[in-house]
Amino acid sequence: MRVAITGASGLIGSALVPALRDRGHEVIRLVRRATKTPDEVRWDPTTGYVDAEGFVGIDGVIHLAGAGVGDRRWTDAYKAEIRASRVLGTRTIATAMARQSPSPGVLVCGSAIGYYGDTGDRAVTETSPQGHGFLADVVADWESAAAPAVEAGIRVAYARTGLVVSDKGGAWKRLLPIFRLGLGGKIGSGQQFWSFISLRDEVTALISLLEQPTYSGPINLTAPVPVTNAEVTAAMGSLLHRPTVLSVPSFALKIALGEFSSDVLGSQRVLPTVLEASQFTWADPTIESAIRSTL
Repeated sequence: MRVAITGASGLIGSALVPALRDRGHEVIRLVRRATKTPDEVRWDPTTGYVDAEGFVGIDGVIHLAGAGVGDRRWTDAYKAEIRASRVLGTRTIATAMARQSPSPGVLVCGSAIGYYGDTGDRAVTETSPQGHGFLADVVADWESAAAPAVEAGIRVAYARTGLVVSDKGGAWKRLLPIFRLGLGGKIGSGQQFWSFISLRDEVTALISLLEQPTYSGPINLTAPVPVTNAEVTAAMGSLLHRPTVLSVPSFALKIALGEFSSDVLGSQRVLPTVLEASQFTWADPTIESAIRSTL
């Protein structure tokens, strides 16, 4: 397949590109700067522009681009950037795909388990309703922005990704140095559920969504058994052979992170029922295996 990817230089994209090429796919990377190599195509989500000539012959698109949720404090301006980077980017890609003749066969649209909001101890699946909060609203708008592709008859799979376990980015890039120093510990009560997935399982799942025509609609990309923050803490301490007696109180997180702290302290017990039904095989079904794979 000739596959276009946005966000190719990000945590997931940088691992996905070589994996796709290893499977024999031709990868076209969409970039927002001037192109430098033949495998790049220019796009600009803020203006809705995609180089139509470079998009010809694309069989599928994996759309991962978006401003990092935890990269900065949530000011009103940055919250607007988080939303716009996802909604405008997805609308741009979906519209470009719909305009092609023939149109590409599949859009794997990056999404997030933030759709479900804080679920506490309640388990949620792909059929569960939208939750409450800023991220839940963002994800709903993000997925809705793919409507031009859906209306054009393109198969659309929404990859609702959990916390990706990797030392190259995301939460674990920040956690690992702290735990290696013996300064790690539970966050808040530690009873909040963290629905995680290892980077290699994330890449395998995205390729499955691309290649297998049975996948469409929302698909939770998480390991089969969510764990609590306290269980993550114990696993980190055990695998790194470091103490985990310290903890971060809730009030300190609220001061340091502002509104974003509500999502760090929140609980999401998300089950990947679509992947399980398709007999997807996880390389890292447990948190211990996921951490070990990145160590």
